[in-house]
Amino acid sequence: MPQLFYLKECSSTNDEISKFLLYENSDFIAVHTFNQTKGRGQYGNTWASTAEKNLAYTLAVNTDHFTISDFMFNYYTAIIIRDFLANMTECDVKIKWPNDIILKNKKIVGILIEKKKINQKNYFIIGAGTNILQEKFDEISNAGSLLTLTGKIFDLKEFTLSFHEFLIEKLKSIPSEEEIMKKFNEHLFRKDEISVFEIDKNRQNGIIKFTDEKGEIWIELEDGLRSFYHKEIKLLY
Repeated sequence: MPQLFYLKECSSTNDEISKFLLYENSDFIAVHTFNQTKGRGQYGNTWASTAEKNLAYTLAVNTDHFTISDFMFNYYTAIIIRDFLANMTECDVKIKWPNDIILKNKKIVGILIEKKKINQKNYFIIGAGTNILQEKFDEISNAGSLLTLTGKIFDLKEFTLSFHEFLIEKLKSIPSEEEIMKKFNEHLFRKDEISVFEIDKNRQNGIIKFTDEKGEIWIELEDGLRSFYHKEIKLLY
């Protein structure tokens, strides 16, 4: 049975979630806080968050439900979160490969998905940090919040409950891998636009063409079409 737990404060919801997976049939268990002190992002990055302004949320789901690859699961999770925010804001929300969520050229959600074995069960641990009411982003120039970008004031508790229910509903019905790839590429940030990239500390122009089922992104560069894994190339925006 899905459950949603609240913590007044914690270092990282992705680290705390294992404490709530106590029973053999634990599944679709989530924990959230509005005061995360040491959030983690992809590949060791940090995710800074102002207390009582943003949502730190982690959902644990049993991997037995899914036959799709880990890359596909990551892509599909990003699609779900994108769709939820597009519905909430009535704006065109994009996915920055591999799974940041972008609104009006600003990052509003960071996603960290880990695969862990807890109490002899394998789980996808889905962590999502959403900027909701924060107004200042001094250190992260490319970040924004739902408030700064839409002018809308969301109730944190109502937003969390709606987000939780939407995520679980969509995860219980997985589309085909073809459909996942189609939708991911449809909402890909800066697709078919001239952008600036950093490769081996050198900058050059390129055009994002598509992502594939192996988790790679294909970019048309000055020397032709090339594919990259995450951290091999950086999009500057």
